[in-house]
Amino acid sequence: MSAELRRVDGKPVLRFERLLRHPPEKVWRAVTEPGELAHWFPAAVEIDDRALRFTFPDGSGSDGEVLEFDPPKVFAFRWSTDVLRFELLPHDDGCLLVFTHVLGSEPSAGRTAAGWDTCFAALEASLAGEEFAQPTDWLGPMERYVREFGLDEGRVDGTTVRFVRDLVWKPLDEVWALFTEGSDDLPVRAWNPDVPPGPVTAREEPRLLEFDSPTGRVRWAFRHDPEQGTSVELTHTVRDPAFVPTALAAWHVHLELFFAATFGEVRGPWPADRVAELTDRYATRG
Repeated sequence: MSAELRRVDGKPVLRFERLLRHPPEKVWRAVTEPGELAHWFPAAVEIDDRALRFTFPDGSGSDGEVLEFDPPKVFAFRWSTDVLRFELLPHDDGCLLVFTHVLGSEPSAGRTAAGWDTCFAALEASLAGEEFAQPTDWLGPMERYVREFGLDEGRVDGTTVRFVRDLVWKPLDEVWALFTEGSDDLPVRAWNPDVPPGPVTAREEPRLLEFDSPTGRVRWAFRHDPEQGTSVELTHTVRDPAFVPTALAAWHVHLELFFAATFGEVRGPWPADRVAELTDRYATRG
């Protein structure tokens, strides 16, 4: 069953359900004991009373704290700025795991959902005593969730088009190198056939590039948050309000292509038919 993205008290929350054909007591150990978590959880976990420590394979880590502990029903904890909650419900075939993840950043929901799908597949394998093979395709599942959750959609404020896209954890220097391809002027990846190039008005490596297109001012702003990862915010203040749907469609497609490129998948040529289809959709949306 796929993840759902909801808003609870104004916060983005991922929700998963998994029917696990094992007794609740066995699943409880798998989701609460560090030695069992090591088989499927994305980080090594240390538990000291109510204090938690999470450590990734590269040595980086963060802290947390236990918020709920009701064996064998509920285990909830804070992980940095996020809150994770495991609830086990009785079921005739074993138990139903209901997992929620309160996110600190909504744009990251696509890759987080794809990541948990993999973790829960590893959990099911561990419970069954089977080996788990890590997937080789991360881009496809992330893209599917990004579309499903509407995280690829642009927003409009007056005549300013705005997109925010998650770039996972890729270092800013690597993102900038991919984006500019060594160009000291306006790089090819900064514009597209529907938003032609113009003079650069601001450049601050590796975080900012701004230029004046004949269609209006475009601004690429890259950010890295040690807790949430890397992202890009793209804004385009258009000169002609009638161009807004086309700008939305063009950047929608452009950012899809850029996201794929960060995973080493370069797609082409420019999909004009898809831009036209999205232009109609954005124009209808109003």
